[in-house]
Amino acid sequence: MKNIEKIWVRIKKHQGEKFYLIKRAEFSYFVYGGHVIPDRTNQQIPKSHFERALELVPLFNTTPLQKKFRGPSYIYAILMDDRIKQNDW
Repeated sequence: MKNIEKIWVRIKKHQGEKFYLIKRAEFSYFVYGGHVIPDRTNQQIPKSHFERALELVPLFNTTPLQKKFRGPSYIYAILMDDRIKQNDW
């Protein structure tokens, strides 16, 4: 099992940087409390959704995240970025 606290530190470290959705749309996010808030939506994605999504990595698309998580495209983009995964999956 992946350690959410270790991954959350990485997520917080890279807030404000450019990330890319599958279709290459650019976004950034900031972390407020226990939520990731992307700049392209009003969604607040709870840390618990990232923790549950870690059980599914590596991901090849957003399909496993659909209907189970808030902001599945953003979760995918963040968790599958090299800055976050760092060869852990």
